[in-house]
Amino acid sequence: MSQPSSVDELSSPSDFISRMRHTTAHVLAQAIRERMPEAQMGIGPVIDNGFFYDFQLPEQLSEDDFPAIEARMRQIVKADLPMVRWSEPREEARKRCEELSQTFKVRLIDDLPDEAEISFYQQGDFVDLCKGPHIESTGKIGAFKLMSIAGAYWRGKAENEQLTRVYGVAFETQDELDNYLIKLEEAKRRDHRVVGKHLKLFHIDDAVGQGLVLWTPAGGAIRTELQNFISNELRKQGYDQVYTPHIGRLELYKTSGHFPYYAESQYPPLVQREFLAALASDGCTCGELSNKLSDGDVEGYLLKPMNCPHHIKIFASQRHSYRDLPIRLAEFGTVYRWEQSGELNGMTRVRGFTQDDAHLFCTEEQVPGEIQGCLQLVKTIFGTLGMTDFRVRVGLRDPDSSKYVGDPANWDKAEAACREAAMTLGVPFSEEPGEAAFYGPKIDFVVQDVIGREWQLGTVQVDYNLPVRFDLTYTGADSMPHRPVMIHRAPFGSMERFVGVLIEHFAGSFPTWLAPEQVRILPIADRHAEWCEALKTRLVEAGIRATVDSRSEKTGKKVAEGQVARIPYLLVIGDRDIAAGNVSVRHRELGDLGGRSVDQFMDDLLHEVRERLLAPIPPVKEV
Repeated sequence: MSQPSSVDELSSPSDFISRMRHTTAHVLAQAIRERMPEAQMGIGPVIDNGFFYDFQLPEQLSEDDFPAIEARMRQIVKADLPMVRWSEPREEARKRCEELSQTFKVRLIDDLPDEAEISFYQQGDFVDLCKGPHIESTGKIGAFKLMSIAGAYWRGKAENEQLTRVYGVAFETQDELDNYLIKLEEAKRRDHRVVGKHLKLFHIDDAVGQGLVLWTPAGGAIRTELQNFISNELRKQGYDQVYTPHIGRLELYKTSGHFPYYAESQYPPLVQREFLAALASDGCTCGELSNKLSDGDVEGYLLKPMNCPHHIKIFASQRHSYRDLPIRLAEFGTVYRWEQSGELNGMTRVRGFTQDDAHLFCTEEQVPGEIQGCLQLVKTIFGTLGMTDFRVRVGLRDPDSSKYVGDPANWDKAEAACREAAMTLGVPFSEEPGEAAFYGPKIDFVVQDVIGREWQLGTVQVDYNLPVRFDLTYTGADSMPHRPVMIHRAPFGSMERFVGVLIEHFAGSFPTWLAPEQVRILPIADRHAEWCEALKTRLVEAGIRATVDSRSEKTGKKVAEGQVARIPYLLVIGDRDIAAGNVSVRHRELGDLGGRSVDQFMDDLLHEVRERLLAPIPPVKEV
């Protein structure tokens, strides 16, 4: 046994927070074990804002038990127990865990490499196998709260035992915890699954399939506006729109590398009927069929997991000179990924999604300028939507991993280009080894929404490798073949995820240009309905999404319902309005804006929509 120690060295404030959260997980485990001595402990890592710990429990645990468990945890914190660390040889460590009746800890030891150091931590009478690190003592723990219970498979594999996972959060101060809980409640209020259902923006139906989004007319209006917005920006930058099929031959994705690298996240290959019939007559098993597909003995097709190979084939279908480059191909292309059912989440984690995808083929000298064009496009989109608080992650290869393909020299050039481009943005950025795609480094945009949550949205990737894998060339000024560089970019990421994020960012109160219903006209009495219908026609012909609520309901109820539906403008129409050719305007946030002429209202509204303004029409005096 090595010399016990009560201190792990700290290198930064964030390091302290991480270690504190890890220590809180151990305090949770101690409280659970005291409550249920037969409990088997799994793992208890740190996660965003907190921690979790997995247990195999002799009896059911519910969130109703949390107050008692938290009370015991607070006693352990108050006792200020030192966190004592020591290491042991493998056999001694294994024997210790067996004596503690902790079979999952024994299995963890058995999975460790021979040279691994095996360490334990102890606070009071509680001992846990753990590599650490931790803070000095339990008394250094700040404010914490247990949040939820979930099921989890041991080591994340469905064939293993199912354990009980307890989640918690921890912060240095009570104020930080309180602010986090307030933010959490606000996030629940903004949950796109709840708001989207209330506003009838999308639907997911078991009969269609989980993770497959049905866009309703209201959601379709938002999607159409976003597509029109980015398509207009793409035309300014010289992109050409293309369309590709939803499936392709399996060999195409083997060449690109997507099939072997992402096989587990793809739908099974599709096999042609004649092959299935022939194989069935030969008594071929499913496993044998899979081997034949992998070996290329049987021709198969794959639901498209990426648009890249299709765009590559469009580029390769014609000869190109250096004078033609850059070639920029854009597509709103739908792709399919097999996400585990437990990972699906409304629109933000799905199995079928449409990317605002584009691939640029350029010379090496054109790479910096093309990256800048991509970055400018992303900044334009975020700026228009008021999402100006963002940071950048530069995903680099991990030199110790075999995941990455291609010439290291080309990787160096691609990574240097991404670094230099990120530095020009004037926003915080970090370099993250191991986060590159298998074919090239990338620049990811992490956007902060109005309540401070971060979302990874747009991405730009520099790729020297797929042009090699597909043997792409263009004719240079020397009349010789040269290899183009390929840039992948998707400012939204996917339409589904982006709209899900926007629903939460705006809490369903979209700016007028994005709102599914921009104007609702409310006639006070039946005699006003005809005039209101004529006004609606005029608005619709001008490109405004407008409706008339001609129900025989009180005006106050119609106004209240319009507010709940988050409609930007409600126009209340009565005798005086019709006589003067005016409309009485109510705004979703600003309330009563007073009366104005129909012409003035339409001019102001069309300006707001065409300029994609975030702010509404200002109040005016009664006309």
